[in-house]
Amino acid sequence: MTAPTFADIQRAAIAIQPALVRTPTRHSRTLSGIAGCEVWLKFVNRQFTASFKERGALNRILALTDGEKKRGVAAMSAGNHAQGVAYHDGARAVVAQRVRCRRRRV
Repeated sequence: MTAPTFADIQRAAIAIQPALVRTPTRHSRTLSGIAGCEVWLKFVNRQFTASFKERGALNRILALTDGEKKRGVAAMSAGNHAQGVAYHDGARAVVAQRVRCRRRRV
């Protein structure tokens, strides 16, 4: 697998844009002071699932072929990625997690 190009990232941004909330960025004086450089925070917690992983899950779901879409999507996750897959693929998604999983992750 090769690293995505800037064009790949631009295509993904256009593809997922209609389904997501445009989240703001804010400058952090405190973290900038600690780090010794300018630090900006992106508030992805404003997405429905409160996670940036929703974007990657949606981008992959949108890239599926018709045959892959028919077979559905499976995710092995007990957290944010699973939420993104379940939210964007709904009834067709199968989400699995470890048997021994911290209760707060369920």
